[in-house]
Formats: sequence, structure tokens, C-alpha cells
Amino acid sequence: MKIVRIVSQVVGILLLIPGLTFATLRFDNRTADGPSILFPGGELVSGTLHTGPDPEWSFTDDIFTIELQLNDPMSSRLIYILEAEGKIYVVSGYMSSTLGRIWKHWAVEADEGDGMAVLRIGDTRYERRIVRIEEGDVLDGIAAKLITKYGGGEATDQAIAGTRRNIEAGNTWAFELAPR
Repeated sequence: MKIVRIVSQVVGILLLIPGLTFATLRFDNRTADGPSILFPGGELVSGTLHTGPDPEWSFTDDIFTIELQLNDPMSSRLIYILEAEGKIYVVSGYMSSTLGRIWKHWAVEADEGDGMAVLRIGDTRYERRIVRIEEGDVLDGIAAKLITKYGGGEATDQAIAGTRRNIEAGNTWAFELAPR
């Protein structure tokens, strides 16, 4: 009996230490100027705020992730970015599962929030309005870019149709980062 108690205490301590470390790092990062690789961050404050007309967004084809800040609630995270037909989009997969909705809670917050967002690419911040896209021909361009940029596949008509069905069914959520 005594050995079981000792083993239980050792296992408890071994689980408690990384758990507390994880919680502390997450709590500490919530007010940081942007997210870390693992944890959401706070308000994006550094960098030049872009003014004037929107840039030609095709340069984002060479960028894997950007920092996206929602204003309601104030939180930032690293996220994929897509450009299609001159506009920029972000997507969130696994939204039809409970785990996905917890893991990708930012998308729920974006859908239910005030729609105001800031994205930072390099040292430039862009004020945007985040708008969920659930239907329309624009989904073909979003699907094609998602497949080629992040899926590593070829954007065949069949692959585009399948990805589009996933968006329309709510399995994947797509948001336009529209100008304010």
C-alpha cells in the first residue's frame, strides 16, 4: 500500500509540473505584443499601421502565417492567410467537432464578435473587418488556394468541389479580411 501511495504522489507531481508550467506560460502570454507559437497573445501594438489603399495581396502567397488580432475579445494568434481574386482570407478547419471548436475558438469569437480585427505581416499592421463567407463563387478561389498552399495538392475540380462542400457544410470556416 505504501508503495502505491508513493508512486501516485510521484506521478501526480510529474503531471502537475508541466501542467502548471503550461498554464503559467499561457497566462503570461495573454498580454504580449502578439502570439507565440503555442499561445495566443494580446494586442498587436508594434509595427507601422498601414494607411492608404490596400496593397496587392498576392505577396502573401510567400507567407505561411500572419498574426491576427480580434478586437472582441482582444486576443491575437498565428494563422494561415490566403489570397484569392485580390482579397485576403483566413480559414479554420475542424469546426464541426467539439474539439475543433475548442481548439479553434478564435473562429467562434470572430463569428460572434464585433468583426474588427488587425493583422500584422512583418512590421506592418492592417486594420480589417473579419466577415465569414459561407457561400458563393468566391469559395472556389478560396478552396483552390487552400489546397495548393496548405494542402500540398493539386487544385483539381474534384478537390475544389470537396473543399467547397466542407466550407458550405460548416466543417471549415472561411473569413474575408475586408477593409474597414
